[in-house]
Amino acid sequence: MNTHVAFFGDAERTFAFTPELIIELERKIGMGVGSLCLRVPEGHFKHADLVEIIRLALIGGGTTPQEAAALAETYAAKRPLNEPYALATAILQMIWSGTPAPKLEGEESANG
Repeated sequence: MNTHVAFFGDAERTFAFTPELIIELERKIGMGVGSLCLRVPEGHFKHADLVEIIRLALIGGGTTPQEAAALAETYAAKRPLNEPYALATAILQMIWSGTPAPKLEGEESANG
């Protein structure tokens, strides 16, 4: 299983997706993961999509479901859109190709 590690909220966190969590992501968002991986980086998403990607990836990375929900609500849902967008895009890149998108020089981490 591929993982992505990033500072999120108040600590470095591990984000990952198991096959079962990919199925849950598709169910919650209502579309296939392939479409999602193509659509979000192009800017075609709902705010709730970003929050759900982050929440489920936290769970896949070992965070309890309760803590993942609290972290996603505090540090994704209630932050400026560029923060959860950057993290969700890196997570989707990890799902798509196995590696997170490279960080651009001067780019800040997606945190709260």
